[in-house]
Amino acid sequence: MLGLFKKDPVKALIKKHDKLTEEAFLLSRTNRRLSDQKYAEAEAVQQEIEALRAG
Repeated sequence: MLGLFKKDPVKALIKKHDKLTEEAFLLSRTNRRLSDQKYAEAEAVQQEIEALRAG
């Protein structure tokens, strides 16, 4: 019962990854350097998600 209201960290990271990917896509039209930074951040979040799922 106590675990009922526990937040799933994977869902939060997926939401963060989607947001970063969308921002990177929008920035790709105007500022390539910032877009690449956002994609790198999204990739780091993706690796965190995979680590949580594996462990």
